[in-house]
Amino acid sequence: KGMSEMSVAQNEKIRQVTETTMVIGVDIASDTHWARAFDWRGLELSKAVKFENSAEGFHYFLCWASELAAEQKKGRIMVGLEPTGHYWFTLAAYLQGGSMKMVLVNPYHVKRSKELDDGHPSKSDKKDPKTIAKLVLEGRYVLPYIPQGLYAELRVAMNCRWRVQKELTSVQNQIQRWLKIYFPEHKTVFGEFEGIGSMALLHAAPLPSDLVALGVDGINQIWRQMKLRCAGLKRAQRAFEAAQNSVGCTTGIEAARMELQILLEDYDAKLQQYERIMKVVESLCRQIPEVEELLKIKGIGLITVAGIFAEVGDLRRFSFPRQLQKLAGLAITENSSGKHKGQTEISRRGRAHLRAILFRAVMPLVARNEECQKLHHYLTTRAENPLKKMQSIIAICCKLLRVFYAVATKGCAYSAEKMLADIRRNQPLKAA
Repeated sequence: KGMSEMSVAQNEKIRQVTETTMVIGVDIASDTHWARAFDWRGLELSKAVKFENSAEGFHYFLCWASELAAEQKKGRIMVGLEPTGHYWFTLAAYLQGGSMKMVLVNPYHVKRSKELDDGHPSKSDKKDPKTIAKLVLEGRYVLPYIPQGLYAELRVAMNCRWRVQKELTSVQNQIQRWLKIYFPEHKTVFGEFEGIGSMALLHAAPLPSDLVALGVDGINQIWRQMKLRCAGLKRAQRAFEAAQNSVGCTTGIEAARMELQILLEDYDAKLQQYERIMKVVESLCRQIPEVEELLKIKGIGLITVAGIFAEVGDLRRFSFPRQLQKLAGLAITENSSGKHKGQTEISRRGRAHLRAILFRAVMPLVARNEECQKLHHYLTTRAENPLKKMQSIIAICCKLLRVFYAVATKGCAYSAEKMLADIRRNQPLKAA
């Protein structure tokens, strides 16, 4: 049998390290980094050095590496980094475009490999650079992808959106908690508190005692002054009656009023921030040609498209759609040995945000998109190897990635018929 695609790729990476190559492993930290240098056989060429996470520190590292390479007669330098949190971004940006080739090793591999030399699971600033360099020598590294231009802007904007959305949800939950304590009947009158009429009363008269003091006409007058057509005397009457019969807490009222005012201020501020971010995201997405075609898919919205491009970057950099599946952590793994055949599952080794975006996109697609409904029904009811519901959702996630890849790389339009190609392909066999 021929070698697997993974083995071929690793062999090619190993060939990158020759007799004239010096490999440097760098252990990244928040303030101080450590580096160790090795030749192609794994022999150490110098003592470990440390340098600061600053312009002076980076310059010192560059001079040390260049002088050591000249002394050892090495014409090429490879620098291996363990991408620890966000601390590696500045060094990667400094090295990018320079004469040194920068590569990344998986932190999980570093954790598993550090016992090979001393049989001890200890971690230290001087030990990890050696482990990182050895992984590079074995071809266990990846080339870093740092988005540039439009895709870099989109990634930062979507990360900002994710953070603000999380904070907005937190504030919403706190307001709902406040209402459960002080005015639990509020939901029977307004449903969700985010409505215009509800928010108007929460700002002006949040407590049941405030509504009782205003009366029906006073409540209605608040809405009339704001020229709201969504609320009138009937709803004002319902709000007044709910306030009269409220079982909400009546202690600590003034502090509770202040608490809600602060929460509402936070909510309004976060909502404005979210709208501001989405304007930027929409503007950036308009500059990506394939976005317009992808938004024609029923059930696919701007958040999904922007999120996928923010996580993946330029789809044209991939040779096969299967690479996208691996990046999302949706590659299928199996734990089998001898006669034992274990269950298959996804690897979950990839970009967790990308995986979450795909899952949140596919769930409504299966409910509303006609071709996805048919595909999901086929995968879960086919005669041979029917999938469980969650397995089918994952399979459709992978299918959606392939659709994005085809539209972006081939410039073709989305086709519902091609989406259902798997069903039609198997129909003759089923009939036979």
